[in-house]
Amino acid sequence: MSTLPDRHVGCAMTFTVDPGTVLAMQIAPATTAGTLTAEQLTVTLDGRPADVTELSGDHGGRIHVIQADGGRLQLAYTSTVRPVPSVAGQGGAVDIEKITYLRQSRYCPSDAMVGFAGVELGPDATADTIAEWVFERLAYVLGISGPTTTALETLAANAGACRDFAHLTIALCRACGIPTRLAAVYAPGLTPMDFHAVVEARVDGSWRVLDPTRLAPRSSLVRIATGRDAADTAFATTLAGDAELLTFDATASTDGDLPLDDHVAPVTLP
Repeated sequence: MSTLPDRHVGCAMTFTVDPGTVLAMQIAPATTAGTLTAEQLTVTLDGRPADVTELSGDHGGRIHVIQADGGRLQLAYTSTVRPVPSVAGQGGAVDIEKITYLRQSRYCPSDAMVGFAGVELGPDATADTIAEWVFERLAYVLGISGPTTTALETLAANAGACRDFAHLTIALCRACGIPTRLAAVYAPGLTPMDFHAVVEARVDGSWRVLDPTRLAPRSSLVRIATGRDAADTAFATTLAGDAELLTFDATASTDGDLPLDDHVAPVTLP
């Protein structure tokens, strides 16, 4: 039985939406994250309940599809997660996940970084050394990047937010032949509080979690969504119509003290 402390997570958002707007929201913990002992999702449009449908995503992800006519859309989500210990993967055989997460993607053009990675990182680069290189190389600066910023642009700027750190780490790992993916998470201890983006690298059959920003302890993270990059894991995607985010707030805490993290010891994420 797990002795890990409960996590308490949530978020609140307000949008203005045009008639016929459809939003896909990824804000709830993945089914793999643990047992939800309390969960509440409230979505209203101009004070009336909105139409919400839940779909299953990859890696236990949960997608809430909201259909809304024009007006003011308000969303509030809270849950308590009782985590379960993560289970290591089996072996190093080639499988579909390995193939998928070696490919270049929208924000991680790893094919364009093979030469740079070979010269800068060398033939013996590991996921750990690459994440450490990104941590040392980039400055954590909010607002310097936008929704279309790629790993190449982050490398040129030498700065970015968590998703930029993650994208550059992913692109360099893939360029070095290491299958790597992005996990969107709730992160107790993160300052300022927000959704957080971290990296998972396939090492000896297990998906080890790396945080090149080193802003939150990895063992307290709660998985929300998992994919090739931020295109797969965005907390809100407009499928139709138009929506403008007006307000946003996220919360994440854990019972007891936050764990220490040297960002060296192997950690896997449920």
